[in-house]
Amino acid sequence: MERETGAREGLKGWLNPGKIGKFGIERLAWLLMRLTGLGLLAYFIGHIYETSHILDGKAVWDKSLEMTQTTEGHLFLALVIGMCVFHTGNGIRLMIAQMGYGIGKTERPDYPYKPQSINMKGKACIYATLGMAALAMWYGMAVMFA
Repeated sequence: MERETGAREGLKGWLNPGKIGKFGIERLAWLLMRLTGLGLLAYFIGHIYETSHILDGKAVWDKSLEMTQTTEGHLFLALVIGMCVFHTGNGIRLMIAQMGYGIGKTERPDYPYKPQSINMKGKACIYATLGMAALAMWYGMAVMFA
């Protein structure tokens, strides 16, 4: 008996950008939710390490803060703002969907199967969340570069 390996792509299938077009904006939201979660976790750990420099005195603290006062530091912080806003907004969207709001009435699942949870309300919320993240990043950069 031959094993089918088509569904076992692992991380390669998880990060395959070609599949985003196949599955739509929901796949992009799923991927961004995981990537922003990992990014925010890395930022949290780095932030704790960087903030602990205050215990070493004012000179070390000021030197450590100089990293954020560069163009690259501002761009990094704008990216963190965008990750935070997207992750929060998408998480709220998912919690509301888990409660059953915006999904619609259940119907008999006849072929071709169309999931009730993937409707225009859900897609509009994903686009709105992406827009809010972009707007927050733009505002953050406008404040930091002013």
